[in-house]
Formats: sequence, C-alpha cells, structure tokens
Amino acid sequence: MKKGKILLVGFGPGAPEHMSQRARDAIAEADVVIGYSTYIKLVQDLLDGKEVIRKGMTEELDRSIEAYEQARQGKTVALVSSGDIGVYGMAGPTYEVLFQSGWTRDSDITVEVVPGATALNACAALVGAPLTHDFCSISLSDLLTPWPTIARRLEAAARGDFVIALYNPKSGRRTGQIVEAQRILLLHRRPDTPVAIVKSGYRRRQAIQMTTLAQMADCEIGMLCTVLIGNSSTFVREGLMVTPRGYANKYDTLTGEAKHGEQAGRSLTMGLTGWHACVRRHLRETPEANLRDAAAHFDAPLGEILAAVVEAQPGDEAGAMQARLVATEHLDTLFTAAQNWGQIRAVVRSEAAIAEILLQAKDLTRKGQWLNLVNEHCHLHVDTGRIASAWFFSHDGQQHGVYLIDANGGLIASLLLVKVGDHFNQQTLDSFRKASEQLGQLIDTGEDIEAEEECSDE
Repeated sequence: MKKGKILLVGFGPGAPEHMSQRARDAIAEADVVIGYSTYIKLVQDLLDGKEVIRKGMTEELDRSIEAYEQARQGKTVALVSSGDIGVYGMAGPTYEVLFQSGWTRDSDITVEVVPGATALNACAALVGAPLTHDFCSISLSDLLTPWPTIARRLEAAARGDFVIALYNPKSGRRTGQIVEAQRILLLHRRPDTPVAIVKSGYRRRQAIQMTTLAQMADCEIGMLCTVLIGNSSTFVREGLMVTPRGYANKYDTLTGEAKHGEQAGRSLTMGLTGWHACVRRHLRETPEANLRDAAAHFDAPLGEILAAVVEAQPGDEAGAMQARLVATEHLDTLFTAAQNWGQIRAVVRSEAAIAEILLQAKDLTRKGQWLNLVNEHCHLHVDTGRIASAWFFSHDGQQHGVYLIDANGGLIASLLLVKVGDHFNQQTLDSFRKASEQLGQLIDTGEDIEAEEECSDE
C-alpha cells in the first residue's frame, strides 16, 4: 500500500499573494483536503479534482481524526488552516491524535508542517511596526483554557511590558473577557497606550480601528479580530503604530554615534551586568532612600535590590547599606541565632496594608515548615517553604535585621532589631553581627566593574 502523508498547511492570512509556494505545492500534492469551511473557501481555486472534506468550527478533533484515517488508507492529506497552522491551529491537535494512536516517525504515515504568516504578523504589517520589540500572544478564549490561567498570563505580560496580541478576543457569547482583559492591563499600562484592532486582515472585509487601551473594550470587536496592544514605548504617528527597537537607548539617532558610556556591540550600561551597579550608585546618591524606595524607583522586586547591595565592592558601595545572603540550608541556624536578639519588630507588607508586630525573639519557634512568633496578643506564622532567600541587612545605624524573600523576589516578612531609646542594645547588636558574619555570604562578582560605573539615568 502507498505510504500515507499528512500535510499540515498554514496558508497565511488569506490573500493569495501571501500564500507561500510550499503551501500551494502541498495542496496541489494532496489527494484529500480537509478544513474548516471558511478556510476551504479561501483556497477554493486550488481544489479542482480534490476530495474536499469540510468541518465545522468546533470540530477540530474531528478534522485531525479524519486526516489520520485518510492517511492510513495511503492517501496524501492536506489539513489546511489560515495563518500558521502551528499557532492556535491544527498542528497540535493532529500530533496529539497521532501520538494517541501509537504513531512514530518510523510509521507508515509521514507528517509535514507547512508554516504560514499568522494573524499576528499580518495584522502588524497592516498597522505599521508594533512588533519590533518583545511581544507575546494570548488567546482570550476560555473554551479550553481556564480563565484564571488566562488572567495570570495577561498580568505577567502587562507587568513585563510586552507588546500583546489578543487572539479570540470576543464572540457572540463571550463578551466579558475583553473587558476583564482591559481591566487587568490598565493596572500596568497607561490609558493612552496605543491599540490596533484588525478585522479580517488581507481579506475582503478587512477593517482597522486605531484606539487606546482605555477605549479598547468599547470598539467593535469579534472573533475575526486580532487586537494589538502596545508597550510603554509604542507610539502612533501618521496613523501607524510603531514600537521602537531600542536604538535610542544607545545611539544618537541623528549621528548614529554611541551615547556617552555606551559601546556598539556591548550590553547597555543598564544591561544584565550593569544595572546592579546603577542601583548602588542610586543608593549612594540618595542616602535618604530605603530598600522600598529603591525598589519603586527601579520597578524591581525587593530581592533584586538586596542582590545589588550584596555585590558592593570597595569604591562601589551601596551608600550606607550592607547585606549578606544566607543560604536556605542555614535557615534553621539563622532562626536559632535570632532568638538571642531580644525584642524584634516583625513586619509584613502588602500593597494595601502594613502589619508591624513587636515580639520577643525568644518566642520564635519552628514547627514543621512553619516559623511561629506567638504571644498573648498576636500570632505571626511564616511558611518557610516559601522562603527562597534570606538576607542580613543593615542601613547605617538606622536598621538591622533579616529580610525573608520569596522566589519572585518579593518580601515575605522582615525581622528587625528594636532600638532601646535612641540606640540598639549593644549585646543584641553584637549577637546580630556575629550571626551575620557566620551565616551571611558576601558576593564576590570577580568582574571588572569599571565599565559598569557609567550608568544611564533613564
């Protein structure tokens, strides 16, 4: 019997001129063409003499199973889709069906994925250059994906300042998802952030709406639309939506010369190896700033600021701040040592509230993975399983204590020494410093930091 073949064909946005030659050849090669009825119409002129099997919108698995069954009969099958068949397309479900059937690469059915320009690319081309920097795509369809998962992805993308493409933004029954997405994005994006809504890109009923994030949900949006949401740098000019690549951070746009402190072909001074030095310089130049102030200034988690402080070297100090990292395997030893620190102030913060509790360090106990600070007036329980790092921290004569940080760099709680009058008890301070020297680690980067001294204020 003839060996079967499944060609998973993405034919682009729908206009014939945007279909790849390989997609045309794959359809021409096929004995059977399978697809959603709308997709079949878009390639109708290529289907003469073919067996055509049309399936409905919600029959994705049926399409995959049909392709497999036809290929088992030795036929060459083209399973077609607009855009790229591997992006929210039929390639994934087809492979799932094949794997469940026991298919391997050595089986009697060969499989090829033919890529095409997805809606993300097609719509971007119609409105300018919004995807020139980092971007992501998120489907708002909760038919197969739980909404909490979608919401977490929206939050992460918004927080990360990605340009965002929303697929499946709205349907006749799903009308609230785009409104909720807008609410989440507005927590991190300006209301005037540029938005482009493209319907049926490169097809007969193409329509483009340019709007803002604040007005996005009020626009006409449906399942045939792709929504492109800019990042903090995206702008609109001459009706075109553009996201800068970042050259202005390094080069003079008129002369092309590198800016002061920057080097062509080298990381920015605010790149991976340089921004911690910028944090330390900021702390030197703003001695009144505390850790939270620095975290807000750089829009960074508190753990990252502590990491910058601990890397301080002679000549590159973090102002009056000092820090030492405690390995997580030494947490029990740290908590035992803390029992000698007399009265301590335990601080727990959220964006909306701060709790500060005065407790005796001797009341600190550990039960299972819980760290407990309990007296007759209050209880504090810390899940030590969530502690990714602990830091000894001192700020001049103002503060000494331990910061407990989670895996995202966020503060779980801080345990701070309490002053007696205007001074710290010397015995308590000595005990704290001894524990810091025994358990804390200074970080020696071993790098030449001269190049990191030149830091941008942007």
